Order: sequence, then C-alpha cells, then structure tokens
Amino acid sequence: VQLVESGGGLVQPGGSLRLSCAASGFSFSSYDMNWYRQAPGKGRELVARITSIGGRTNYADSVKGRFTISRDNAKNTVYLQMNSLKPEDTAVYYCNANSGATLRVYWGQGTQVTVSS
Repeated sequence: VQLVESGGGLVQPGGSLRLSCAASGFSFSSYDMNWYRQAPGKGRELVARITSIGGRTNYADSVKGRFTISRDNAKNTVYLQMNSLKPEDTAVYYCNANSGATLRVYWGQGTQVTVSS
C-alpha cells in the first residue's frame, strides 16, 4: 500500500498550490480520502474529506471557501486545490485513506507547504 503526496512547496501569501496524492495497493474507490496537516508545534488536524460514496466533501472552518478536495477514481488520485493561501496554512500536509467497512487506515509520508513572502 502506498500513498504518495506531491505538489507542495514555497508560495507567497495569496498564492495557490495543488496537492496530489497517488494511491496504490488498495481499493481506492472504496475508501474515504482525507487531507490532514500538521504545523510546527501543533497537532495534526483534518483539513478536508471526500467520501467514497457520493463524493461528499467536508472542510475545516479555517479553509472553507479557499480549499477544494476532489478525487479521480480512474487515476486513484485525490487532490487538494489550495487558493488564497495564508502564512497560517504553513504545515506538512498528509494524505489519509480510511475504510469504515474494514477499519483500515493508510497514511502518506507528507508534503511540506510553506506560505511566506
């Protein structure tokens, strides 16, 4: 099983980034997919979620209206489009897959996002 994030980097405030998470080794379409983030000295927080059935989405209040999560089951990939980035969005962003049916949970290795002028 692998979850490989990409797309992180350094961006100025107000800028945009698109994170990708490529999945392999499990039935991607059957899993809810999530993006978490962890800022220095803080706990890991859920940023966005997209369900396996229906593709329903949920967002943390701090990112609503700025971030969009989406998935492409044909490519086994989940995305996080991040717009109007703020310095407080600086964190390591992690991709997460979880199955309510099997209770299995998988994590990616994380990708660094730094928002700074």
